[in-house]
Amino acid sequence: MDLLAKKCVACGAGSKPIAEKEIKELIKVTSGWGLGPDSRNISREFKFKNFREAMGFVSGVSQLAESEGHHPDIHIFYNRVKLELSTHAVGGLTENDFILAAKINRLVF
Repeated sequence: MDLLAKKCVACGAGSKPIAEKEIKELIKVTSGWGLGPDSRNISREFKFKNFREAMGFVSGVSQLAESEGHHPDIHIFYNRVKLELSTHAVGGLTENDFILAAKINRLVF
């Protein structure tokens, strides 16, 4: 499954979170991301040399998120950045979360 080739799609009325089976498959192909305890979000922490590098990364994430129309929760701790992804409109995870996670990984690898 090539998540990098996909684009986030807005959730329509009646959209639902993806099934646990699909979540388990998608988490395998989004290196470094972990599933939240309730399977309603995924997160990853990134570490940088200093605050400037961390903020440069956050800037790249914000541009990517805007282009995809899907936005992570961002927590900044000097040289560490923790990102959390979920689709608030459905109260859980959708393929969009994994698409954005894969594209964020590309920013640092």
